Amino acid sequence: MRKLFAAAFMCSALGAMADAPPAKYQATCGVCHSSGAAGAPKTHDQAAWEPRMAKGMDVLVAEVKNGYNAMPPTGLCADCTDEEYKEMIVFMASPAPAK
Repeated sequence: MRKLFAAAFMCSALGAMADAPPAKYQATCGVCHSSGAAGAPKTHDQAAWEPRMAKGMDVLVAEVKNGYNAMPPTGLCADCTDEEYKEMIVFMASPAPAK
């Protein structure tokens, strides 16, 4: 329960970053997460992201850096910082921006 609360808090605290895609998103994470290629959870599919966010941001960043399931190490962004990974994760896990 604490992990779920922490994930919800992190999403709301970083909500401002979730309005627009981060600069590197389209060329990196978006390649697979926009379509769900290779089983990647789709961007803005909160149901798919909820169990992942419950793991905690440190675990998610480690999975990106090391590779996870079909995702290659660094998730196609070898020059991303941990903060950029976090920003993209929060963006993908957030609800779709209002149009």
